[in-house]
Amino acid sequence: MSLHVVVAGSSGFLGTHLRQALRERGHRVTRLVRSPTSEQDASTWDPYAGVVDRDLVGGADVVVNLAGAPLIGNVHSDKWAREVRESRVRTTRLLAEAIAGAERPPAYLAGNGIAFYGDHGDQLLTETSDSRGDALLTDVSREWEAAAAPAAAAGSRVCVLRTSPVMDRRSPPMKQLVPLFKLGLGGRLGSGRQHMAMISLRDWVGAVVHLAEHDSAAGPFNMCCETTPTNAEFTETLASALHRPSFATVPAPLLRVGAGKMAPELLGSLNVRPEALLAAGYTF
Repeated sequence: MSLHVVVAGSSGFLGTHLRQALRERGHRVTRLVRSPTSEQDASTWDPYAGVVDRDLVGGADVVVNLAGAPLIGNVHSDKWAREVRESRVRTTRLLAEAIAGAERPPAYLAGNGIAFYGDHGDQLLTETSDSRGDALLTDVSREWEAAAAPAAAAGSRVCVLRTSPVMDRRSPPMKQLVPLFKLGLGGRLGSGRQHMAMISLRDWVGAVVHLAEHDSAAGPFNMCCETTPTNAEFTETLASALHRPSFATVPAPLLRVGAGKMAPELLGSLNVRPEALLAAGYTF
C-alpha cells in the first residue's frame, strides 16, 4: 500500500537517503522546508514561529521528524548547545501538536538519539533500560522524546528513533574519521574499552522504512547494529580496512578538555541492542 509520508529534516544526510528509499518503495513524500517554495512535493514551515500546514500533517499517513541543528560545531559554546536542544525539541513538539489535532492522527516517527541512556559501562541496554546522567545529549534526548507526548496521547502510533551515529563513507562521522586514519593519526579514545554505538546507513534507512510500513510498531527503537563494538575494536577494524596503523591514543583528560560538552559521547559506554526492531520483524 502506498503511503503519504511528510518528512521534516528532509535535506540532511539521513533525510535525503530516506526520501529516496521511500519513493523507490512507491510512497509519496512531502518535504517540510524552511524557505518559501512552489514545488509540489514541498511545504514551507517555521517551527520557531509555530507555523506548519496542519491540514497537510494531519492528512498524512506517516510523519517523520529528522530536523535538528548539526552536532558538529563549537562544542564549548552555550549558543551551540542551546540550538542543538531547541531545534530538536521545538520541531518535535510542533509536529506532535499538529498530529494530535488531526481527526485521524497519523503515525509519528520522531527522531531521537541513542545518548538517551547515558553511560552504562558494559551493561547491555535495550529499549526498557533507564536513562542516567546529565550529559548534554542525554538531557536533550529526554526532553526531545517528551516533546512527542501530545501525539501519543492523541492516539498516534509513535516510534521514537533512538539513533546511533550512522556509519557510511559519506556520513559526517566517517568523513571526519577517514582522513585522520589515512594519515595514520587514528587511534583509541581514552581506554578504548567503552562500547561505541553505531549503525550502517543501509540499516538505518531500512529500519525507518520498515517502521513506517508496519502499523503495529510503536514505542522507542534503538537504531543501532546488533552487536555494539568497543572503541578499540572499531579503531582496529577501520585502520585495517584503510591499511593504516592504529597505535595512537587520545588520553581521556585531553579529550574532556578538547571535546567539551561532547566528551561524554566519546568516552561514555553504550552497549546497546536493537531488541524492539528485531521484535518488530526487521532483518539487519
